[in-house]
Amino acid sequence: MPKKPKHILVIRLSAMGDVAMTIPVLSAFTEQYPDVKLTILTRAFFKPFFRDLKNVSVFEADIKGKHKGGFGLYKLSKELKKTNIDAVADLHNVLRSNILKGFFFGKQFIQIDKGREEKKALISGEKFQQLKTTYQKYADVFETLGFPLNLSKPTFPKKAVLNQKLQLILGEGSKKQIGIALFAAHESKMYPLDLMKEVVKSLSKTHKIILFGGGTHEIDLLNGFENEFENTVNIAGKLSLDEEMDIISNLDIMLSMDSGNAHIAAMLGVKVVTIWGVTHPFAGFAPFNQPEDYALLADRNQYPKIPTSVYGNKYPKHYKEASRSISPNVIIEKIMSII
Repeated sequence: MPKKPKHILVIRLSAMGDVAMTIPVLSAFTEQYPDVKLTILTRAFFKPFFRDLKNVSVFEADIKGKHKGGFGLYKLSKELKKTNIDAVADLHNVLRSNILKGFFFGKQFIQIDKGREEKKALISGEKFQQLKTTYQKYADVFETLGFPLNLSKPTFPKKAVLNQKLQLILGEGSKKQIGIALFAAHESKMYPLDLMKEVVKSLSKTHKIILFGGGTHEIDLLNGFENEFENTVNIAGKLSLDEEMDIISNLDIMLSMDSGNAHIAAMLGVKVVTIWGVTHPFAGFAPFNQPEDYALLADRNQYPKIPTSVYGNKYPKHYKEASRSISPNVIIEKIMSII
């Protein structure tokens, strides 16, 4: 029987939503096992995600620079060994972490079971049922290391105190705040913009709308929304991840696609309504601790092959706008009923 680890290396390098999904699990771990130290191996950009966790330090993987390729990973393993890790919880299980596994020979190295067969059965239509959630899969890795986790009584960080810069951006007013993240990695996961305009137009009459996004093209689109609708602020491209998290933690609700912003809001304890196109919550990626009816789904009578893929990157051509089958009124009413 191996000794229980006192210091665990946790690996999750990307993608944004998946890294955010580790937070509720790590939070439960730090509360239930306060004597065990965790070192998180991830990209520097994601470091703010871990800011509210006790007894956790972040080790930045520079996978485009000094930790690139096999030799870079060997260097990384040597740097990590100096931190005196006893065991490794690999929540990623990709080529990079498998190479690292070779360098950690002799240490307990437990990897996530991605459940590829079950996912294949779900996408092929063979079995349409809820798969184990990503959170539970992360928790299973820790259980194998000897640390069973109870995720059913989560605690969340307090709302962040907004600094002067953020207060200025958001402006005055006592209206309830709705965050809207319109974008996703694939168009098939996005709600059509013409319909989203109807949602924003209606909600902005009585609430403060805060728009989230990234790249230049997205920022231009969101500026258009900000100019067109009252009580609407576009924060895309203006803030650091830390500052965005401060604002998200103060939202009354977040409306998001099946994408990273949904998971960031959920890890901060914010209510999240999600819109689903060609993907489906059954694949295990619904945001943490949200009621089932907060997920608004495309019509499977019209689009029976949903989910067409786990990530929304594969779908029949005419499925591209599957989420158009969710009417703006359904979204507006859902948000109004929660808020």
